[in-house]
Amino acid sequence: MNALPSFDFVPVNFLPARVEVEQRTDGTLILRSPEPLGAYARCLTEALEHWAQERPEHIYLGQRAGDGWQTLTYAEAWRRVRAIATALLQRELSPARPVAILSENSIAHALLALAAMHVGIPFVPISTAYSLMSRDYQKLRVIFSLLEPGLVFVEDGAPYAAAIAALDDFDFEAIAAINASSLPRPATSLSALEQDTDVRAVDSAFATITPDTIAKFLLTSGSTGKPKAVINSQRMLCSNQMTLAQAWPFLRETPPVLVDWLPWNHTAGGNNNFGLTLTHGGTLYIDEGKPVPGLIEKTVRNLREIAPTVYYSVPRGYEALLPFLENDVELRRNFFSRLKVLQYAGAALPANLWERLQQVSIAATGKRVPLTSGWGSTETAPQVTLVHFEPMRASVIGLPTPGNELKMLPTDTAGKYELRVRGPNVTPGYWKREDLTAAAFDEEGFYRIGDAGRFADPDDSAQGIEFAGRIAEDFKLTSGTWVHVGALRVKAIAALAPVAQDVVIAGHDRDEVAFLIFPSLAGCRHLCPDFGEEIALQTLLADARVRACVQAGMQQLQIESVGSSMYATRAILLEEPPQIDAGEITDKGYLNQRAVLERRASLIEQLYAAPVTSNIISLP
Repeated sequence: MNALPSFDFVPVNFLPARVEVEQRTDGTLILRSPEPLGAYARCLTEALEHWAQERPEHIYLGQRAGDGWQTLTYAEAWRRVRAIATALLQRELSPARPVAILSENSIAHALLALAAMHVGIPFVPISTAYSLMSRDYQKLRVIFSLLEPGLVFVEDGAPYAAAIAALDDFDFEAIAAINASSLPRPATSLSALEQDTDVRAVDSAFATITPDTIAKFLLTSGSTGKPKAVINSQRMLCSNQMTLAQAWPFLRETPPVLVDWLPWNHTAGGNNNFGLTLTHGGTLYIDEGKPVPGLIEKTVRNLREIAPTVYYSVPRGYEALLPFLENDVELRRNFFSRLKVLQYAGAALPANLWERLQQVSIAATGKRVPLTSGWGSTETAPQVTLVHFEPMRASVIGLPTPGNELKMLPTDTAGKYELRVRGPNVTPGYWKREDLTAAAFDEEGFYRIGDAGRFADPDDSAQGIEFAGRIAEDFKLTSGTWVHVGALRVKAIAALAPVAQDVVIAGHDRDEVAFLIFPSLAGCRHLCPDFGEEIALQTLLADARVRACVQAGMQQLQIESVGSSMYATRAILLEEPPQIDAGEITDKGYLNQRAVLERRASLIEQLYAAPVTSNIISLP
């Protein structure tokens, strides 16, 4: 890592790193960008009409079709969106009866979402996990009870038949792109919605849209595990794209190209990435891969063929991709050939991944591609802060972008602040939950996002903010010492590499910290090359080489720590992966620390039991 600063960054046109800081007498700070927010669109689909006229034959969307790509131009998208919008207007849909999309990212998904937005009908993209991975469909039923969709879309009727059957007591029209006859209720094919176009009716409906029109509902579970519907207005989506364009003016220089797997039911994929492609007349190639064994290979195949200009992922996505970039010269060359920015979000990036990404960038280009992050939430559409400067370490989440105000309230820990947000990109509230909406905002209208932050350099605020974890996740040991879960989790994942996929921190009202480790099977197998793919998980996790790696990482943390709150004395490797039905993992793929601790309380008792049992790894 020490050698990296000698390498220049790839030149990128960023907004200069500046921030205004208002200091209040009680220690509260208000941070703003000195750059005013520019005028933004009334509706996101204004861009679709614009590019259909300016770049009619430019590829807008692509998805895999055998060995090639099925693509959609801006002109084709505009024609098909208006046809589908015509059909939607005939179905008495509204905020009280929205469109629900159950299936994964696809061209059909995009067309239906754009058509709904274009005529003021909200839609709700729902995680495929609720339909394809759930055993009881309870979360899906809770969502349908809350939103009461009038039209439900699935890409392929066959795999979604069981989920649709579980909703047999709800009143909605089912739509499928293929295999509509496989659904257990009468269903309409998507192609039937494209038969006619009533331009006058569509244009009339479009003219009634205002910035406050609901564009979509996005679902978030928070710490409770019970889905909430976050209202996303056109103001939120459009102001988010304007602030992003101002912070990253390079997006306006060349139409962006994305190869993206992030799901559209999540604000990063569905608002940020989908929106920036459309806003700037770019191309989004839908990556059907995922950062897991057996699916990451699909991502690698796509990246061998398509060179992105901006690449978005989450830390576990980069962890899965890195071995291929490190070992495949041609993949690395193509991936970095026109890349301006590597962006990560959703969770902090461990230091070892940061260094490895910088090294492969240097190997490919002789320079460092800026490895940037941002910060926000489902409720902020999502951009609040963004790195729009050459970053020097992974923990920095940037500065407030134009139009955003960041309130920083002092906490009991010196230099650590609770963060709150105000701006046009912030949600007006939660659908049918006035109680949650009222509790979410303070007396000045700042959204209580629940995160903490600190200045990367207390003497120079322009160096950006560092993410300091979730306020509600932190806890005290019996000594009264605070354990800052977010910071410790990142350090633990790095120290326990390659064994740890993720780590849950235990120790509330205990003398010492303990780790519950969700293992990386690929990492464990790397330590045990003599084991075949068929090796039992229990045998793999019990192997002395895996346990020794964990123990060595724990010792490293102890040596580097200045107190008991920054290392664990005991750890356990978990055989059962996090369960989405139990709320342990969100639909975005991130761990819910509180839910894991509550569900696995018996394992925590084992961790702290005396004498130490054989499945516990402890410091020597």
